[in-house]
Amino acid sequence: MQRLTNNMLFNLAVLTFGAAVYSFGIKDIVVAKGLMSGGVSGVALLLFYLTGALGPGVYYFLLNLPLMVLGWVSLSRRFILYTVYGMGILSLFMQLMPERALIADPLLAAVFGGAVMGAGSGIMLRTLGSAGGTDILAIWLNQKYNLRIGQFNFFFNLAVFAAGMAFYDPTLALYSIILSYANSKVMDYVLALFNQRKMVFIISDKADAIARDIISSLKRGATFLHGAGAYTGKSKRVILTITNTVEIKRLEELVFTHDENAFFVVENTFNVLGEGFSRRKVY
Repeated sequence: MQRLTNNMLFNLAVLTFGAAVYSFGIKDIVVAKGLMSGGVSGVALLLFYLTGALGPGVYYFLLNLPLMVLGWVSLSRRFILYTVYGMGILSLFMQLMPERALIADPLLAAVFGGAVMGAGSGIMLRTLGSAGGTDILAIWLNQKYNLRIGQFNFFFNLAVFAAGMAFYDPTLALYSIILSYANSKVMDYVLALFNQRKMVFIISDKADAIARDIISSLKRGATFLHGAGAYTGKSKRVILTITNTVEIKRLEELVFTHDENAFFVVENTFNVLGEGFSRRKVY
């Protein structure tokens, strides 16, 4: 799986698919109802609505050019090259896809359009690149001035929607805030969907046997943490292991087969980096 996710053709294919999904949300749902999104695509849509010229794809491409230059000199070349492709293919799809009003109700269009755009963004961010836009500027500000990425995106989108209310239909700008919220929630869900892991703590008097079976049967790593019972003061070895949602039931059966009195604590975690799991995305 790691070899596949680092493959160039795989990354380009996923970027293309994500861009197609994102562009479908914009051209077939959002633009048809005059809604805006957050980020650079929101600025591009606002310029398109105000001028009626060129098209949102052209504005998105032009707004991204200085950001690509900034990323080229400050971030990793691999990330920027993939992002240049993602930005280019997204701009092309946004420009060429036909504009259709698939949803009549503006509130439903805001929710569903935001969900489709969020899915497209999440798919593109699962690659070694991105769709460009404010991601480049946010990462640069984070590395240079320690400004949090989420904080920057919040204030940038706030400025975009304020401009929309000042120069455009305020009602549609308010609908667009709902769209942006749906976008961010679905994007987070898509990013977590393929990276969700279970962090498991196991406390048992048969820790050695359980750890051996985790390694041999489940082919997972395990780490001993040294602890002590607060009541008894007795030293104990606590097993820490990471697994996925598919294998969690097998792990549970393995543990309680060895020790029916074991403590089995499961926590959700969405970002596990290391051998056998995800690799760090280099910006």
